[in-house]
Amino acid sequence: MKDWIMSNEPVIRLGFFAGIFGLMAIWEAVAARRELTTGKGRRWFGNLGLVLLDTLIVRLLFPAATIGMALMAEDFGWGLFNTVDVPYWLAVVLSVVLLDFAIYLQHVMFHAIPALWRLHMVHHADVDFDLTTGIRFHPIEIVLSMLIKLAVVSVLGPPVVGVLIFEVVLNALAMFNHANVRITLRLDRVLRWIIVTPDMHRVHHSVDDVEYTTNFGFNLSWWDRLLGTYLDQPAKGHQGMIIGLENFRHTAWQTIPRLLAMPFVRRAAIGAGCATGKMRREQQ
Repeated sequence: MKDWIMSNEPVIRLGFFAGIFGLMAIWEAVAARRELTTGKGRRWFGNLGLVLLDTLIVRLLFPAATIGMALMAEDFGWGLFNTVDVPYWLAVVLSVVLLDFAIYLQHVMFHAIPALWRLHMVHHADVDFDLTTGIRFHPIEIVLSMLIKLAVVSVLGPPVVGVLIFEVVLNALAMFNHANVRITLRLDRVLRWIIVTPDMHRVHHSVDDVEYTTNFGFNLSWWDRLLGTYLDQPAKGHQGMIIGLENFRHTAWQTIPRLLAMPFVRRAAIGAGCATGKMRREQQ
């Protein structure tokens, strides 16, 4: 089983990526939540170009990635689940949940530390919010994120199946909760008790720095509720809120060269991480 997962992991992930991407793209075309402010052509070319570049870099630097680290941890007896005797199914479930919590903490960290925020701004500087926003990240952020996941996997020692489930679900839900799709308010209320919905995560992409320092979750919505970073709705409503960052609203910033250069330009120093938004909320 483990050998089969190792040899087929790229195909499995690509298959789920293509399937979810196609489904979300159709859903956006049929039932869009908001009218886009710019055309998809330039944005999608830039966003998907970054995805391709990120994928190539990760496969070059980390051929085995988290699956390989999970196998190595098992072979050497590293990590919590390789030293504590728990039922296999429970180890799989807990691995998915704990890895998701680690991603939540990582996301908060990338807002709170100025140097990391410069990288993460590439994700937030999209002037619209659709499924491609969810997979648009600067390559350096992707590399750092992979290093963090490798460290977490080595500490947890999760089953290989748990890691594969986590990676597939993370990728799928990142596209789902960034999708520009309409979901009934009643269904959204139910879903967001468990997973992050598009309406919940859209608040995080508001141009308002009080709002973009809330709703950090990607998969499970529990962490925001438990740790006080949950915000139910944007102040101006989902139709009235503005997406993006004030300093990067010109469409020229949506090209691949500009996206790659964004963290290193002077205007990137103007912005705020988690601390600013929290301070403003406390003052209100």
